[in-house]
Amino acid sequence: MNPDFPSRRKWLSSLAGGIGSIALADLLAADGRTSLAPHFPARAKNVIFLYMEGAPSQLDLFDPKPELQRWHGKPLPPSMTKDLKLAFIKPTATILGSPRTFRKYGQSGAVLSDFLGEAWAPIADDLCLIRSVHTDAFNHQPADFLLLAGHMLPGRPTLGAWVLYGLGSESRDLPGFVVLSTGKSNMSQAAQWTSGFLPSAYQGVMFRRKGDPVLYLSNPKGITAEAQRADIELTSALNRERQMETGDVEISSRIAAYEMAFRMQASTPGLLDLAGEPTSIREAYGLEKEATRAFGSNCLLARRMVERGVRFVMVTHSSWDQHSELNKNLKQNCDITAGPVAALIQDLKQRGLFDSTLIVWGGEFGRTPLGEFRRPEDAEFAGRDHHANCFTMWLAGAGIRPGVTIGATDELGLSIVDRPVHVNDVQATILHTLGLDHKRLTYRHMGRDFRLTDVRGEAVREALL
Repeated sequence: MNPDFPSRRKWLSSLAGGIGSIALADLLAADGRTSLAPHFPARAKNVIFLYMEGAPSQLDLFDPKPELQRWHGKPLPPSMTKDLKLAFIKPTATILGSPRTFRKYGQSGAVLSDFLGEAWAPIADDLCLIRSVHTDAFNHQPADFLLLAGHMLPGRPTLGAWVLYGLGSESRDLPGFVVLSTGKSNMSQAAQWTSGFLPSAYQGVMFRRKGDPVLYLSNPKGITAEAQRADIELTSALNRERQMETGDVEISSRIAAYEMAFRMQASTPGLLDLAGEPTSIREAYGLEKEATRAFGSNCLLARRMVERGVRFVMVTHSSWDQHSELNKNLKQNCDITAGPVAALIQDLKQRGLFDSTLIVWGGEFGRTPLGEFRRPEDAEFAGRDHHANCFTMWLAGAGIRPGVTIGATDELGLSIVDRPVHVNDVQATILHTLGLDHKRLTYRHMGRDFRLTDVRGEAVREALL
């Protein structure tokens, strides 16, 4: 795609997604359409990206390696570690065996550890596990950027922004790209949902858990809805006059932002009020338990958002960065997230949304089979370092082949031995389910065409229906 298309299309596109999706929805509705055209028939209409920031340990959740027990406490020969990129430990570090037990679940025989198996047994046959994902970055922020924006340098549009640019949003009253976050930290902050060099209307909007979901959404004291409407109309009229003079698409984004904010004042309270959900739903998502309430609420909100046409919802939970106390902290994160994730998939299926919603689960890289012993005298304090060479992600829902496991790693989980899948391939696969060709979804910036997958990437055909 190119931003220099005819002026009406350019103006319509500039309003797509984010806070500006309401204006686009209205204008496209007048044209008899609800979104911009995909490149080919799409399976998915919406995406829920369950971003497990900090890098969950694939060796303790999805990819069992009995040989780790035999090698536990022993260093590897230099021939096996000479090209290994490590963030904190040295190649002379010793192997850390996993105490986890693994079983096969469902008719597909999906292999899960005891930290996930009980909760995910009902959805095991829905998952497409990819054990052979790899990346180029072994530190968090560059890996964040590469997974979410296709390049290790900051400043490029993120996945949700690209999706909105390609398809627009079907939501009239909500942003087209929403971010919901829980956990101890968020390392890259807004860089994970930036629109980069795309118009700012494609920016993700983060909903907060306390107070106004979006800052300054409520009117100041003494300002009525009628007064607010009059203020917005006057401001929009002045902005339109200026936009006609300059042709600046950012002014169109600003106009749409005011309109969206006004409509959100009416629509958001109902969206965020979960009290009316049936007890069975609240219990399934974990809203009745303190440990799971925040993440479970975000998963439930993600379902409610795709019901209302939100194109892309990123549900972030951090941090899985377990350099120490791996067994304790990994279990804690699984206890928080596993139940609500299962509930989300089952709920989407019951409501007929599963076949039109793509669900993605994963972090920015994996964890090394070598142990990290920041307190050598305390075995329970052991953790794992960053590992870019191989890790596990999964996809489910619209357009995804269920109940399959793709790729394999060696006996220690150091390297991929079957079907490597780069993170750019994951991005291409996500776009494919939405009817978007990752090579054709481009935007001209600084004299050349950019795309999410940069200069590589192919959809993982084995993962697609």
